[in-house]
Amino acid sequence: MFQRQFNGARLREGRIYRGLTITDLANELGVSKQMISKYENNKAVPNLDSLLHITNILKFPREYFYETPVEVKTGSTYFRSLLTTGKKEREMQYDRVKYLTIIRALLEEYVDFPELDVPDFSDRDIGSVEEVADQVRMAWSLGDKPIKDVIYLLETKGFVISSLNLGNRMIDAFGSQHEIDGRLYYSIVLGNDKRSFYRRQFDVAHELGHKVLHDPYLNIEDLSKEEFKQIEKEANDFAAAFLLPRESFLRDVSIHPNDLNYYTLLKKKWCVSIGAMVMRAYKLGAINDGTYQYMQRSISHKGWRTKEPLDDLKDLKDPVSMKQAVELLIENDYISGDGFMQKLSQHYGLSLLREEVEDLLGLEEGYLETEISYTGNIVSIKDKLESRSRDITS
Repeated sequence: MFQRQFNGARLREGRIYRGLTITDLANELGVSKQMISKYENNKAVPNLDSLLHITNILKFPREYFYETPVEVKTGSTYFRSLLTTGKKEREMQYDRVKYLTIIRALLEEYVDFPELDVPDFSDRDIGSVEEVADQVRMAWSLGDKPIKDVIYLLETKGFVISSLNLGNRMIDAFGSQHEIDGRLYYSIVLGNDKRSFYRRQFDVAHELGHKVLHDPYLNIEDLSKEEFKQIEKEANDFAAAFLLPRESFLRDVSIHPNDLNYYTLLKKKWCVSIGAMVMRAYKLGAINDGTYQYMQRSISHKGWRTKEPLDDLKDLKDPVSMKQAVELLIENDYISGDGFMQKLSQHYGLSLLREEVEDLLGLEEGYLETEISYTGNIVSIKDKLESRSRDITS
């Protein structure tokens, strides 16, 4: 009888996904570190009892550890704050964004999403980050007006975006490029720990900066601290220039550049945090060094580094396209929750618990457990089920 083989690479993947070291998992299982290493390198296979413990500890279904996943060419994962995000914390997120992209590929079999539409500057002679930001605005016909919802904008441009509870306040956002069956994706995950619409605007624009400015396959682990800083600075400068275009923002801020209360009014218009606007005003020469330092001290004294005025009045905008796609399919009986999970496993080699997928897609807890009820006689039910079965397996 044919028997599937345990996939040790999947054990390593799942362990890192949950933030466990080899020592952590060994202690949980009551085995040696050497045995875990053997499992992960296919030198040994866990017995049934150990496998059950592994599934409970890592919270992946048994099938996950026996699958060969769909091939995904994955680029470097860029983080909103590279310098303050430890290697372990970064490694935990690599496969999270990959899994999100695999789910997107599945959904695209049923739903038409916008094509990824990002200007390519690799063959252009662009002199500065400021110019690149202007060129992106021009390509997307944004003019010099405020961007009211950056998440929605990027979703209309084909980006894959999700918002998750990451359990790590040092991670604001991260993103990376993926390729599945020759199709390019750029996926961004946003942390839910800091519930400020205005700060999130900058986080998303920062990740867009990485996509536009930096090599998607650069190995960031090989970078020096100074190179890390330069990459972060470029992404921050892009985000500021993209959200606050030079000429139009200068016209506004120059009216009362030294008045922090005036920046509260500007915050309503430009949908960017006061801290980011003060920094932009300083870099554009609207305020001098002494005034900038005084304003920074005032921001600290007022406690605005943690929470600014208006933060409680503007609802956080979450990504909608992936959630809408699943709801569209299930509510219109194109596929059931079970069918969705089965196809993810059978066609893409990715068995996950329903709760994991619901979390990745921003669905309500238990949504994929929803059973579809049918009315009518037995024959019509059978025809309908057979038709759907052919759709799922075709």
